[in-house]
Amino acid sequence: MAHLLGAEGLHLEYPTRVVFDAVTLGIDEGMRIGIVGRNGDGKSSLLRLLTGRQEPDAGRVTRRSGLRVGVLDQSDDLDPAATVGETIVGDIPEHEWAGDARVRDVIDGLVADIDWTAAVGTLSGGQRRRVALAALLIGDWDVIGLDEPTNHLDVEGIAWLAAHLRNRWARTAGALLVITHDRWFLDEVCTTTWEVHDRIVEPFEGGYAAYVLQRVERDRQAATIEAKRQNLMRKELAWLRRGPPARTSKPKFRIDAANQLIADVPPARDRVELARLATARLGKDVVDLEDAGVSFGDREVLRDVTWRIGPGERAGILGANGAGKSTLLGLVAGTVTPSAGRVKRGKTVRLATLDQQFTQLDQIAQDRVREVLARTRTTFTVDGKDMTPAQLLERLGFSRAHLSARVGELSGGQRRRLQLLLVLLDEPNVLILDEPTNDVDTDMLAAMEDLLDSWPGTLLVVSHDRYLLERVTDQQYAILGGRLRHVPGGVEEYLAVRRAEDQSRAAGGGPAGSGAEASSAPAPERSAAQRRAAQRELSATERRIDRVTQQIAALHEQMAAHDQNDYVGLGRLTAQLTPLEAEVTQLEERWLELSEEVD
Repeated sequence: MAHLLGAEGLHLEYPTRVVFDAVTLGIDEGMRIGIVGRNGDGKSSLLRLLTGRQEPDAGRVTRRSGLRVGVLDQSDDLDPAATVGETIVGDIPEHEWAGDARVRDVIDGLVADIDWTAAVGTLSGGQRRRVALAALLIGDWDVIGLDEPTNHLDVEGIAWLAAHLRNRWARTAGALLVITHDRWFLDEVCTTTWEVHDRIVEPFEGGYAAYVLQRVERDRQAATIEAKRQNLMRKELAWLRRGPPARTSKPKFRIDAANQLIADVPPARDRVELARLATARLGKDVVDLEDAGVSFGDREVLRDVTWRIGPGERAGILGANGAGKSTLLGLVAGTVTPSAGRVKRGKTVRLATLDQQFTQLDQIAQDRVREVLARTRTTFTVDGKDMTPAQLLERLGFSRAHLSARVGELSGGQRRRLQLLLVLLDEPNVLILDEPTNDVDTDMLAAMEDLLDSWPGTLLVVSHDRYLLERVTDQQYAILGGRLRHVPGGVEEYLAVRRAEDQSRAAGGGPAGSGAEASSAPAPERSAAQRRAAQRELSATERRIDRVTQQIAALHEQMAAHDQNDYVGLGRLTAQLTPLEAEVTQLEERWLELSEEVD
């Protein structure tokens, strides 16, 4: 079928909301499309964009040369002074339009009961609607767009219109776009249904009945996806609960409920299984740095770095800006040559880097996402299951509606998802992530972390995102003074070391036993005593919160069991409840203050 018109990367935005985001569609000859969706989701806007009545904020609408498009809007622009006859047939001689069987059929079907010489301004709203529809249908169009054409038509008029549109063109000629709430009409006329929702346009085969069946299936799949998302959130909660103490310094009475939720959630990663898979893919040797150093002119960036990176190792690299993190990654990747020492790589190493500049995507900016994925592997194994590239994109929070968009038209977050997918599909066994959180929202980060949990290769991450760094890596290293140092305590230990360095510099770096150090010795004793007192008060506060919380729960049970018509009795219970709830609020605030003192 020949292409008639299409839309590429349409974006439409009003001051209060975004209507469409990167919508790409195509209309071919023979298509009969019903457009459905909730009121306000953009059905009429889509019709106006496709028919040239409105310009998009971004993207474009393409048309075949010489294409003739006719449109019926919800409101007409008829001349109130013109007669019905003039409005419908214009200045065409009567013998010409009367001799055209299609024109006679339209007039008989829609306006046979309207005075041919009456002024349009004297007609009712329903009559004006029929006149406007008749004026449109007598024209010779390649594409017709109808916005609520059945309004003001009776049952016979709707049946006539459906029959007319079915027989107007040959099966493989012309195209129809129709917005209507008349479900029978959709089934009679349309062979394709487009649902407008959530900034996208989702196609379904068939008329309304077929659309409903497919939508039920889509909703069932959406429910499955939501269940998976909930499992992912439980996994995230398990990670939060099992993380370093600093991350879980929250009220015990808040955490108890979380513990019940995640009691049966397994660890985020099966480290033993991942290590076994990584060893099978990599062998025992990955990358070894032995007394490596890097200098640029007179400036020594790294020195005496010894790091034996094993199969399946998941390491995060910490350091201030300019400390040499990127230089260290360059040594591992082979893009930086050591000035001293040596770098040894295993024979089976296949290394890939997710950089910050999207350099991998620049060469395919004009390709559509679907075309890019078609050139990759057909399946990819995750969690022991084979998944297609499109399914992987969905797991990364990428909508199927964007598969037809060009790579260069994607948002920053969408490009980051596609970039990560292409890197993984290339099957590296050593992956370097350089600031992977850029242009990525929290949902995308959770999806990325979940995907990396099941990736069995060696992972090196440089990021200022503390949560991600501790979430996806098992151990952290820091570049301090040009040397690489293992920090088993993670980011917290690194920050403590940095604070100690700053204090040492502020004190002038005096030797142990100096007067400055001796004069400051009593302060830690006093601080320790204060912390012990705060810890005792903290424990007492927790116990009091537990008791008051139990009293509140008991009062809620009494109120639920109490006669709901006994307002006096309910008032007494409420009077007991109010001060207890206020006390809990004060205790929680005090608990948080004490927690900070203890930490």
